[in-house]
Amino acid sequence: MCDRSTPFVDEPATDPALLRTLEAGGLPATGRFLPKAGWVSRVWVGDEYVVRLNNDGRFRDAYRHEARVVSLLAGSEVPHARILAHGDGPDGPWYISERLPGRTLYDAWPAADSYTRQSIIESLGFALRALHRVPVPAGLLPPWLADALSGQPWPAFHPPVVSAALQQVEAARRLPGHDSRLLADAADWIRERLALFGADEPVLVHGDLHGSNVIVDQGRVTGLIDFAEALAQPADVELDTILRWCAKAQEYPPTPDERGLDETTLTEVPGWLRGAYPELFGREHLRERLNFYDMYVELALYAHHPQPGGRKTAHNRISHLLCGHNHLDGLVW
Repeated sequence: MCDRSTPFVDEPATDPALLRTLEAGGLPATGRFLPKAGWVSRVWVGDEYVVRLNNDGRFRDAYRHEARVVSLLAGSEVPHARILAHGDGPDGPWYISERLPGRTLYDAWPAADSYTRQSIIESLGFALRALHRVPVPAGLLPPWLADALSGQPWPAFHPPVVSAALQQVEAARRLPGHDSRLLADAADWIRERLALFGADEPVLVHGDLHGSNVIVDQGRVTGLIDFAEALAQPADVELDTILRWCAKAQEYPPTPDERGLDETTLTEVPGWLRGAYPELFGREHLRERLNFYDMYVELALYAHHPQPGGRKTAHNRISHLLCGHNHLDGLVW
């Protein structure tokens, strides 16, 4: 997302796919649009709105799901980008939203001083509290994630779905050459902890909250973006990605060709977030719950990652988790 302090020159858009999408959305093809790279979508940032085009067919109905979630936010205190139009066209599914003031937290963070960083994270805490108070339909899941849980290919391996944790063990057992002892231990470990979630009330969880999915301006959050992974889960599922990002920021670059943030600049983020939204950290046995979410993600990677290297890394992380260790060891909140 580009900084709105930079004026845009009034000149027509030229990319044919962009022109077709703007026409489908009933919007004029005027003004300058800056193309931005992404993991699965083509993005054009205009002066007034943002156009996204998904030509990756793995994420079925991702934009339709996002539009549904954003409609739930209407009238809430959640900062977000208003949807202008969405649909399907010859170039693939498309989504057009208003442009928010500011730029991504990822872009703003390196130059921000400590006071501004703390202000941003506290603002994020207020935004998350508002999000988790939005009424959510029971069982809300992205369609592509529902497909994956029903046996189709996995385009992504998060967010965690508590009720499907043992399902990931069974999926891993169907792999040739799987580590049967490790999976038996993981299944027992999961069963011992399922009772921790028995009294939970699901809330609306963003599911993929890190530096590239938060827009900030002048030390505050102006919007949470990209709700393609939003779902109904316990509120502290939100912490799985946030704390993983703090501990392993290099694994969260905005595009495959860029670098993630320096983890040492994020050490105070968990404490600042807890100060602004203490209820998010207030569940009994929080560390064990967070370990459970981590186990789900690593099992999903072990069972479904297309590359042997990815599965091997997940295998090693599962082993460490069974011994009580993971990326949370070095975080202070």
